[in-house]
This record gives sequence, C-alpha cells and structure tokens, in this order.
Amino acid sequence: MNTLIHSMVSTLKANPQFTDRVILVTGATAGIGRALALELGNRGATVILLGRNESELDVVYDAIIGSGGQTPAIFPCDLATLTSEQAETLVEYLRENFGRLDGIAHIAGILGGREPIQSHRPTQWDLAIQINLTSIFQLTQALLPLLDESRSGRIVFATSSVGVRIEAYWGAYAVSKAGLEMFAGILSQELENTSSTRVFVVNPGGTRTKMRAEAMPGENPATLPSAEVVADAFLYGLTEEAGAFHGERVNARDFMDALGTWTAS
Repeated sequence: MNTLIHSMVSTLKANPQFTDRVILVTGATAGIGRALALELGNRGATVILLGRNESELDVVYDAIIGSGGQTPAIFPCDLATLTSEQAETLVEYLRENFGRLDGIAHIAGILGGREPIQSHRPTQWDLAIQINLTSIFQLTQALLPLLDESRSGRIVFATSSVGVRIEAYWGAYAVSKAGLEMFAGILSQELENTSSTRVFVVNPGGTRTKMRAEAMPGENPATLPSAEVVADAFLYGLTEEAGAFHGERVNARDFMDALGTWTAS
C-alpha cells in the first residue's frame, strides 16, 4: 500500500469531521456530487449546493436536514452559461453569508455524446468543454482568494481515465478531462509556494450513475460501485490530511480496494 492510499484509509477509518467548514459542491443534485454533499452535511460541514435545477437542489437540502446534518445553502447556477462575472457573484454571496470558503469539490460534468470527431455535434462539443473545463477555470479563479483565507483550503477535481488514456469515440468529454488534468497540474505547481490552498485529483472510475449508463448502455450497473462508495475518495481530498499530497491523483478503485468498501459482483 503506497503512502497516499495508506493516508486515505487511515483518515477515513478515523471518521473525519468537517465541523465549521464551508464547502462548495458542484453537480450536487445527482451521482457523486449528491452523495458527497450528503456525507459532508452529515459530518458537520456547511455545504453550498450548486446545481442548475433549484427544485432538485431543494430535495438534497431537505435530505441533509432530514438526516440531522448541518444546514446547507443553495446556489442555483447553470454552468453551461456561466461567465467569469457571474462567478464573482458567488464570491460575493459566500462573503456576505458565510465570510469564508474552505473547499471546492468540482464534481459537475456531462458526457456530451460518445461520437467520432468527424461527426461530433459542435453544440455538444462546446457544451462539454464549457461545463467540464471552462466553468471550472471560471469558478476556481474567482474563488481562490476566498480559499486562500482558509487555514486549509482544498480543491478537489473529478477526472477520468480517458483524460490520460487516448480512446476513440470519447470526443469532447475526453478532451475536456485531458484539459482538466493539465489545469489541475498547472494550478498545483503555481500554488505550491504561494498559497496554503491544496489541490487533489480523483479518478472515480466506472460508477453507478446516470452518466455512466449513458456512456456504456450495455453495462450491468450491478458490476459498478455506488456513488456513495466512490464519494469517499473525494471526501478525503477535502480533509486536512490531503494537504500532504498536493497535486496528486488517485484512482478511487485503488482506495476502495484498500479500504475494503466494494467488491465487484
């Protein structure tokens, strides 16, 4: 077991709490984003739920309250049309209502269609690049000053195997994730000696989500771990302990194997 995986296992077994921490989760209405938001709320965090559909955000809000979690906040936002100016309104909202931000979990993403480059729909290409990459730049750039005011600011990115491994027909999704890998790497180097904010990258692998079903329609979902199990890897990335692994990338499957939380059926 390598040092990172050992830290992840020992930290999660110690049942980390997030009391008095304010953490933004994008894509909070479904899949890994929803699972992570619920877990953070139950562990004492004030979760800022960011998503496009306000009624679905309300459902997650009520679920956190219903389970006895810390009262979250809702910030409706369509990443497909986000601008840098609009990202600044989020900064203002956080400063006015909470006075701080301790972490960002960039979970939101879309598939954009598994299509050959030659016939890839330009609208889907543009949408995937905007949501999966450009909006992450916009939010991160705007929120970094606020994160830097935290004693242990954390940024966690959700990547993909096809962001580092060339595979036909993954189109804009793979290109956006490849860009994200580079973005996270550059950012981590730039923050190394200038900031206390730390970066962590998680490849969730195949997960029992709607996006995975869209990408692999013939796959048996029972062979995949749930979003709740995979979310633990992202949870670790928001802990103080994760700061020792600034800029590193982990495959959630390696972590789950070591923790013993999931076995393929």
